[in-house]
Parts: sequence; structure tokens; C-alpha cells
Amino acid sequence: MISIPKIDRRSLLASAAAIGGAFVLGFELPIRSDTAHAANGAPEINAWIVIHPDDSITLRYPRAEMGQGSYTALPMLLAEELECDWSKVKIEIVEPAVNLRRNRIYGDMFSTGSRTIRGSQDYVRKAGAAAREMLIAAAAQAWNVPARECRAENSRITHGPSERTVNFAKVAVSAAKLDPPKDVKLKDPKEWKLVGKPTRRLEISDKVQGKPIYGIDVRLPNMLYASLIQCPVFKGTLKSVDDSKLSGLRGVRAVVKLPNAVAVVADSWWRAKTAAEALQVTWNDGGNEAVSSQSIAEFVRTGLTSSDAGVGRKQGNVVEGLTEAVKRIDAEYYAPFQSHATMEPQNCTVRVIGDKAEIWVPTQDPERSLNAAAQALGIPRDNIILHPMMVGGGFGRRGGPQDFVTYPALVAKDLGAPVKVLWSREEDMQHDFYRPVTMAKMTAGLDASGMPIAWHVRLAGPSIQGQFRPDAIKDGVDRHMQEGFLDEMPYDVDNYLVEYALRVPHVPVGWWRAVNFNQNDFYMESFIDEMAYAAGQDPYRYRRKLIGKHPHAKRFLAVLDAVATKAGWETAPAQGVYRGLALSEAYGSYQAAVLEMSLDDGGEVHVHRVVYAIDPGHAVNPLTIAEQAEGGIVWGLTATLYGEITIKDGRVEQSNFHDFQMLRLAEMPKVETIVMPSGGFWGGCGEPPPAIVAPALCNAIFAATGKRIRSLPLKNHDLRKA
Repeated sequence: MISIPKIDRRSLLASAAAIGGAFVLGFELPIRSDTAHAANGAPEINAWIVIHPDDSITLRYPRAEMGQGSYTALPMLLAEELECDWSKVKIEIVEPAVNLRRNRIYGDMFSTGSRTIRGSQDYVRKAGAAAREMLIAAAAQAWNVPARECRAENSRITHGPSERTVNFAKVAVSAAKLDPPKDVKLKDPKEWKLVGKPTRRLEISDKVQGKPIYGIDVRLPNMLYASLIQCPVFKGTLKSVDDSKLSGLRGVRAVVKLPNAVAVVADSWWRAKTAAEALQVTWNDGGNEAVSSQSIAEFVRTGLTSSDAGVGRKQGNVVEGLTEAVKRIDAEYYAPFQSHATMEPQNCTVRVIGDKAEIWVPTQDPERSLNAAAQALGIPRDNIILHPMMVGGGFGRRGGPQDFVTYPALVAKDLGAPVKVLWSREEDMQHDFYRPVTMAKMTAGLDASGMPIAWHVRLAGPSIQGQFRPDAIKDGVDRHMQEGFLDEMPYDVDNYLVEYALRVPHVPVGWWRAVNFNQNDFYMESFIDEMAYAAGQDPYRYRRKLIGKHPHAKRFLAVLDAVATKAGWETAPAQGVYRGLALSEAYGSYQAAVLEMSLDDGGEVHVHRVVYAIDPGHAVNPLTIAEQAEGGIVWGLTATLYGEITIKDGRVEQSNFHDFQMLRLAEMPKVETIVMPSGGFWGGCGEPPPAIVAPALCNAIFAATGKRIRSLPLKNHDLRKA
């Protein structure tokens, strides 16, 4: 069921050896979109679909599979419109060079921002529908009957009046010669047979058997290995290297000096790593050697009261509203840097031959990786074959900055042999592009009934867009950093102002699963609970009163009511158990959660149960949505309880899982997911869940202790009951 690439662990080395001096290892895809055939001669109906003589069907997949299940969900949409037999489907990964040569017919290939389904569902469904119509037309021509009298179902074409049938494979060659229809009618969701049903993921069986090849698994003939040492202080540069201790070390082949890093190349990675640790390296710290978490926090805090903030949303008059308020609430919140800590460390294998190159890399954005390699090598991207590998954890790390491609390309450039650069866990954790450190100053004014009549939100911290896409910031307004507080904010407040002040320390930042919804939902939903408490009202009932004017109020109320009902909010929990609630919109989906927890005598948190509801509009595969909810809650709990990257002497203090703790299996709560698609839109499912965890848990802690948590992680707080 899987072909990434069409080789397994045992045969990879043999396959590579068999090609001798050949340039490309792996598989090629056809370039033409009319009568092209796959490598085995099977006809290509269109760029997405190949039908084989045995009636099996290859569906081409252009995005990354990194555990999110889109490797199954996207083909489900294709198969639904194609009307094929799902049991005969297999998947083939599209390479970026093919997409570029075909005028990007497969789309942007990004696997970020929960866009795999919502960003490509339209043209993918149309590709399936077009292929179906071409197969029907070919069968109708063979029978000399009108195409309107024929239908496709379960990989067969049937002529209604005569009941004649033919399988797809018998007409595939003829269908591939036809012009695709200009307009196709997509199924009404009410007609879906496969989409919307829990469906087992196509790659799981092979993963359990260890068949897929991840980037870290790639082996090539005569391949060398490189271990990287980067400047420990961000924005620093290399001053000098003393490699005298490497003399005579077995297997060491080269020391490659880069502007801000050194790579040692050897015949095994362990030898390369051991040799790299023996280097005497002197760095130019760039003036950042005295920076600490404390100094960064003080710098960011200046943005909470400065006059240089950009306005993301403004309605009414906050100053007048606060003046008229009966009660005023002020609070300051904080969220730290976070590392991605992917299970598979950053790695990339590069082979350069003259002005051509071949690359194997786990990436969330193959085209961006291709461009980075071309720039580093100084060769046209048409001269590069890049094989996207199965991804052992992305979470945004492999979707933005392409340092994990650039460094290997530079190292391999002059070696004359393929080289794999594999980052140690320490290098990976200490040279990440972290979730930004941010702060929020919240001020609300309540009327006599306890309802907010004014709410001022001021955010501060470094900008992801400012680092990678400064053109996206218009007139000083970075809406990306304010997401969650803008049009997505569900509550009715007549006087409302949201601002963001840019504060850029030397630590690099990047996209991190759920991105800015993580901290912003924590700020928003914690502060809503503060309002409810100040008003003397139940947090659930308070939220219900505050939702009404939003264009999608019904969707917010639906998920909110669903979790409250499922969790039994109106009834008391077991003795010693406390509940917290949170609600939000993220990535076009509506979500809510009720979390149940307890505290032991030492103040240690035990999360027992999370009831989570999501309305993504259309739910392609409810099974993978539930899996993403569970995985997202693990991600969110880890960050809330333990996750924190701290800076001392300009460098990251954490280095491995002993001081960057993960949630343990024994700590995992029961997760009850309610998938409640209301239809009419396509929301994301992979990104949203983590964002709702911190506020739900911190609100439960307040219910248990009366202590309001305004900074993360929880490991820094004394949670013992007074």
C-alpha cells in the first residue's frame, strides 16, 4: 500500500548498488498529462491517477505524511469522486521537480497550517471527478452508447439500460487518450460513500512492520556521514578551528568550515560525532553572549506599555468603556520559547555530481527544500532531484527555514561522495526555530451585571512573519501574531482593542504546531475565566451569555454545549477532581474542551480526562481527526506542564529529554473526541487541538486551588493547596 520510495530497508543498498553510476535513485513520474504512462506502462488518466492492468489504482500524493493521516485522507477525496474500489488503492509520492515541470498541477505541496485537506480539496476532488468522466466516456464509446446512460461505481462502469459492465482497467488506455472535461460536477456531500467514514490509514501496517524509509534510514553506496557543530550563541560566527586532535582518528575524512558551523565528515556518524566533539572551536558570539531569559523577558515586557504597537482589531472606544465600567480586571500573561523536539532529528542526504545533485530529505515543503538546495549549491533547481521522505515528526520545524537542507548541501558540495548530515539531539534542540516567547497585558471593564463592556489586549514578542515574510506585515500590523484575538474571537464586547508590539531578541523563531493560537488561546480563555469569576458566574454559562453576535455563534455554541454535556458539567465531578473549560476557533475549525484533573499533596498535576469537540465543517476521516485530537492534546499537555526553552549566556540551556521533558505514557489522560461536522466549509484538524489545552488545564487548577496561572510551564509553579 505504500511506495516511499519503492524499496524497503533490506533492498535499499542493493538497489543503489545496482544502478552503478546512474544519477537518479528511486522512481520517476510521467511529465505529460495527456497520454502519459507510468513507469510500468500503466496509463495515466490524469496527473493524479494511474490505473494498472490488474485494476489496482495509484493515487499520487504531493504533501508530507508525518503522522497526521493526510496520506489517507487526501486520497479518500480523490477516490470518492473517482468511484474506485478503495481496497485496490495505493499511494505514490510526488517529487517537487515533477510538480514544477507540470506547472505545479499538484498545488503548493505545503504540509503546514492544517492546509493539506482544506487547501487542496477542491482541485483534488475535481481531478477524481474528471478521471471518472473520462473512464465513463471511454466505456460509452466502446459500447456506442450515450455517456449519460453510464455510471461508475467500485472501479466498474455500468451501462444502465443493458446492464453491461467493464472494469476501469479495460478502458483505462482509451480513457487516457481523451481530453479531460472542462467542467465537472462534484458530488453533494450527502452522496459520499467513503468520505466521512472512519477509515484505517494506508501506511500504518507498513510502519508497524518497519518498511517505510525515513530520511534517517537512507543508505547509499560509498556514503559518508557528517556531524554538525553550530555556534552555540545565535547569530554568532566561526572564528577558528583547531582540528589537531583529529589526526589519526579512524574513519575521519574531512573538516568542513561554514560561516557559523563546523562539520566533521567520517565513514560512520558516530565517528563523525566523536571527532566533532574533539574539535577546539572558537566563536565570535556577535555581542549576544550576555543575553538571558530574564533580559529577554524584560525586553519583551517593554512592548506591553509602549506606543509602537500595531492595531489588529478595533471596535468602539476602549478608553470610554473602561471609564464606564463598574469593575476593572488587569492581568499579565507569559508563554516561553518552545522547541519542536521531533522524534526524528534533522537530517538530509545529498549527492553532488558536477552541476547536478540528488537529495533525500524529510520535509514539510519539498519545493522550498529544493529552492534552498539550489541556492546553497549555486546550480539551477532543474538540475536537482529531491526525494521527499516519510517525516518522523514535523510540527512546523520542517516547513519553514531550510537549514537542515542548506548545511548538508554545502557540506556535500566538494566531497565527491554522497553525505548524510545528521543532527545530534543536542544540536537539534539547541539550534531550533522556536515558538516565540510572548507576553500579554489584558484589561477588561465589567458592567453591573458582570458582562464585559471593554476589553484591551496588548501582545508583545518576536514575529515569525517578520523573520521570514516581512512583506506580510502591513503598516506595522502583524495579524499572524494576533490570531485568535481577531475575527476568530467568539465573544460579544462592544469596546474591543487588540494590539501587538514587535520585540525581537536574538533567538530565532518559527512555526510550531498551532503557532500563535497556542499562547493567544491561553491568554484569551484564561482571562475569560477571570471575568467569569469576577462576575460571580459559572464559566460555562458565562461563555454562553457572551456568544451571540458572532457570525458563527451557532457553531461555537454547538461545540461548547457538546463538551459540557458529555463531561457532565452541570453535575459535580468526583471528590478531589476539578474541571476547566476552553473554547476557540483555530485554522477555520471550531473547538471546545473540558478537562478534568486533580492535585496530590505535593502539588503534582494529574490530568484524568479531556472531552474535546471539533467542528471542521467537513470531516473526511473521523478516525484520523480523533487521532489528531489525541496527539494534539499530548503536545499541548507537554508544553503546558513542562515545555520551556531558557537562555543563559546567549545560548539554549536545554539539550535533551532529561531537561526538556515529554509527557509520559502513564500521564496520558483519557481523551473523548466528538467530531461534529456541520458542513459547508473546510477547517483544519491537525493544528487546533494543542491550543486549547493550556487554558482548560489552568482554569481547572484555579477551580482546585484558587491560584490563577498566568505563566507557563506549570513546573515553575507551586500548586500545593493553601
